[in-house]
Amino acid sequence: MMSAKGKLYGLGVGPGDPELMTVKAVRLLQQSPIVAYLAARGKKGNALTIIESYLKPDQVTLPLIYPVTTEKLPAHLNYETLVADFYDQSAAEVAAHLDAGRDVAVICEGDPFFYGSFMYLHDRLAGSYETVVVPGVCSVLGAAAVLGAPLVYRNQSLSIISGVLPEEELKRRLADSDAAAIMKLGSNFPKVRKVVNELGLGDRALYVERATMKNERVLPLAEVDPASAPYFSIVLVPGRKWQS
Repeated sequence: MMSAKGKLYGLGVGPGDPELMTVKAVRLLQQSPIVAYLAARGKKGNALTIIESYLKPDQVTLPLIYPVTTEKLPAHLNYETLVADFYDQSAAEVAAHLDAGRDVAVICEGDPFFYGSFMYLHDRLAGSYETVVVPGVCSVLGAAAVLGAPLVYRNQSLSIISGVLPEEELKRRLADSDAAAIMKLGSNFPKVRKVVNELGLGDRALYVERATMKNERVLPLAEVDPASAPYFSIVLVPGRKWQS
């Protein structure tokens, strides 16, 4: 008799502080025999660092190691193909446990469906396995809390903008926004700061890196060293204050 398939859990574990995990995420994490996490080669990854204190001795961790992250690739290698193949292989590894009747919790920093790596596994597996997604506190909200910056007042709209965008597109989208969170900085930081200043938003823009993590750092935008801005940093441009 074949065993029933396991359940797939996509757990948002928050932006960095383990106490920002939801009660539901902790419960489902601790009851899952297999805990899968994504990380760069040679690193634990932020998601695993967040949840380590909640793990039980009998749980098995399943590392899914990216073949490439932000480094420049040789001309003969295609980033999109490499990453697609990686997610195909990772989905197959997770599916092997699910087919054997073991539940798998895939942990995801922030929220699983907000720039979360889990979404690519969800695309490949959710049609074949019972899947539960638990939302998490995303980095934008963690950053706003750390900075003490209300994001949007009354009828204002918030734009989430990728710093990877070309300069003119980034400028257009930011100019059209009441408030904005600019993510995916790293090597894109000089371009982002240039656009912010050209739009006259330097006095409103706020910068934080690794918000809510132990190595969190808040700096004035003008004082950030472009060479040191990590990928996990955010520039917030809060909506203009409304006097109630």
